Amino acid sequence: MDLVVRAAVGFLFVLVLTRVVGRRELSSMEPFDLILLVMIGDLVQQGITQNDFSVTGLLLVGGTVGLLTVAVSYASFRFPRLRPLIDGEPVIVVQDGRPIDRNLARNRITEGELAAAARQEQIGSIENAAWAVLETSGRISFITKKRVRST
Repeated sequence: MDLVVRAAVGFLFVLVLTRVVGRRELSSMEPFDLILLVMIGDLVQQGITQNDFSVTGLLLVGGTVGLLTVAVSYASFRFPRLRPLIDGEPVIVVQDGRPIDRNLARNRITEGELAAAARQEQIGSIENAAWAVLETSGRISFITKKRVRST
């Protein structure tokens, strides 16, 4: 039973930690971010299993983490009020071609990172974006301004 409690505490710790650290898309991670993730995973594993290397321990810990993952996903689906807490909410970072500095700062996104995300979407300049939204996945999606055609 000790392993199940440790696994639940470890799961909740990682859930809270990822919400506090912020959004980062896996493809845009720096090497340091990736190393930090591996390190956190190893530290959490050591705290959960300690010296228990048994198959029973593996099944208990793996089952607990799996069940908690499904429970959190179901809670997010079933209870809309929990969704912002669990999944986060999209954040508008560009409006009418102008970056919203407060939202960029709150999510620790530089204007250079924003410009790079725009270029990856084939948008040459932030001024060409009507909107840019930091999605809950960490990806930035862009909606370009409509061009008026002359006849």
